[in-house]
Amino acid sequence: MPVHGEWRHLRAHARLALDAGLADDRVVLCEDGDVVDLVDGVATITGHLMCRYVYVDGLTIGDIGESLLSERRILSDGGFIAATVVVDSVTGKVVAGPTVSAKGFSEDPAAFDEVVPLVTEALNKAAADGITDPHQLRQLVRRSIGRWVNDRYRRRPMIVPNVVEV
Repeated sequence: MPVHGEWRHLRAHARLALDAGLADDRVVLCEDGDVVDLVDGVATITGHLMCRYVYVDGLTIGDIGESLLSERRILSDGGFIAATVVVDSVTGKVVAGPTVSAKGFSEDPAAFDEVVPLVTEALNKAAADGITDPHQLRQLVRRSIGRWVNDRYRRRPMIVPNVVEV
């Protein structure tokens, strides 16, 4: 009775058992929830219980929220980009940065060299317009990077901007 893998793996394990000389009536293919009775050395499927997957998240076992699963899908599909910029709290002008790094997106450290001037330009324009609110600046950084990534790579990574005021 193969118990590991997807359905195609289970079938391959069953074929392996048959190729090894096990009799056809001695091989049982079952799925999650199948009830298998073993009587007098013969395994047979005798029923089925409704069951579902149990997700394990670190130390938490059980239901994982849809928002967490959605975030993980985004991370697995597009990766993660972090951008940090230091701005003057009074004027909103860029003091340092931006620095852009990524995980699961590109191994090339120079991959974001093109977007740094675009982010700086957008932040300087916002400062000239009198925008100093950190939330608005974070949104501006996220949109600038997101637009560039979409145009350049046709991907939608998770973008986490960090605006530090000094």
